[in-house]
Amino acid sequence: MLARLGLEPGEEDFYAEQLSAILAHIDRLREVDTAAVPPTAQVVPLAHRTRKDEPRPGLTQEQALANAPEARDGYFVVRAIQEAEP
Repeated sequence: MLARLGLEPGEEDFYAEQLSAILAHIDRLREVDTAAVPPTAQVVPLAHRTRKDEPRPGLTQEQALANAPEARDGYFVVRAIQEAEP
């Protein structure tokens, strides 16, 4: 059902032309000799770009709760999602 798109009159020709161009491009790609190319899951080399995990000072409990809309006994207070809405 999701693939059934509603098209306005005249759009069929527009999209048919685009789809034909895509399929023609795929046919051109099929002509390329890839016998010597090993299969790969990644076409470009991956690089690990995250920083090293080094300990550093964090917030105190008071600092973390300072802007909380509601806190109780050192914890954030949030509405329970299992309860019915009033």
